[in-house]
Amino acid sequence: MAYIISDDCISCGACAGECPVGAISEGDGKYVIDADACVECGACAGVCPVSAPAAE
Repeated sequence: MAYIISDDCISCGACAGECPVGAISEGDGKYVIDADACVECGACAGVCPVSAPAAE
């Protein structure tokens, strides 16, 4: 299952730079993950300062 980013996101962008497949982009008020592109590696969750990304 793909990762999703919760409303806890502070839009810092740390996750987007860490995603190896470029599945994360800036959305309206928070970053979003393209579920079709996500490879479920968890790299985004490892760098997020507020633990916003989590497995769906």
